[in-house]
Amino acid sequence: MGLVTDSEPADSAHDLLSSARRQLSNAGVVGPDAQLLLADALGESLGRVRMLEAIDAAVEAGAALRFRRAVDRRAAREPLQHIVGHAPFRFLSLATGPGALVPRPETELLAELAMQRLPQGGRVLDAGTGTGAIAVSIATERPDAEVIAVELSPAAFVWAKCNITTLAPSVRLLHDDFARALTEQADLDVLVSNPPYVPFSSIPRDPEVFLHDPGFALYSGSDGLDAIRQLSISGHAAVRSGGSIVLEHTEDQGERIRELLAQDGWQQASTSEDLTGRPRFTAAVRP
Repeated sequence: MGLVTDSEPADSAHDLLSSARRQLSNAGVVGPDAQLLLADALGESLGRVRMLEAIDAAVEAGAALRFRRAVDRRAAREPLQHIVGHAPFRFLSLATGPGALVPRPETELLAELAMQRLPQGGRVLDAGTGTGAIAVSIATERPDAEVIAVELSPAAFVWAKCNITTLAPSVRLLHDDFARALTEQADLDVLVSNPPYVPFSSIPRDPEVFLHDPGFALYSGSDGLDAIRQLSISGHAAVRSGGSIVLEHTEDQGERIRELLAQDGWQQASTSEDLTGRPRFTAAVRP
């Protein structure tokens, strides 16, 4: 567990966390990362770590060393999720690491929007599944659904396979390009995707993103919409009449995406906001 007996010399949880917070703050990292890293080093819950800090409990040397090394990595702006090896997503804890896009909180709402449009016993395809976050969430929350996940990247495919095998073995995982995979599908009820949508000329603000997230999962042409154009065209043939496409994008792309969906024959295109009030999701219906 990482706590000490009375006979062992030790650092205190309070001192370790105070030092880590200063180091992380100087590196531009804000939030509860120090406590989360100590929880991981100790194999304890976040609530337990908060209690240990409050009572100034002692931490054994091995756990303290693991913690300090993890803090150094986080201060270098390595994603927290890569360090601890997992990421929360809706009701799940997903294995994640280098080679796949770290699941984002805003994408949890994308999964929700897809499920809202998915009829009982319906078929849904998650294009560019990454860690499998959306596909696994739908499969576990909607066990009536047939879920297909597609991922081309070998590195990301490994994380998707791990999560699907562990959490949702009913998901059919395809190692393929989503445009090609969609040509082999018919009568989908929902096509959902968090595709690459960053223009080549844009550089993400956070070092965790531009240093560690794979470029293929971020960038998509000069205007960021190349992948969405492919999804719109290929998806129109794969989704049944009355079915939906649901996409995530940047807050300034909604109008253009609604236009290109309409050009490809989709109807009732609408853009909705994420939990911070930014327009981040666009959906449309195949007539």
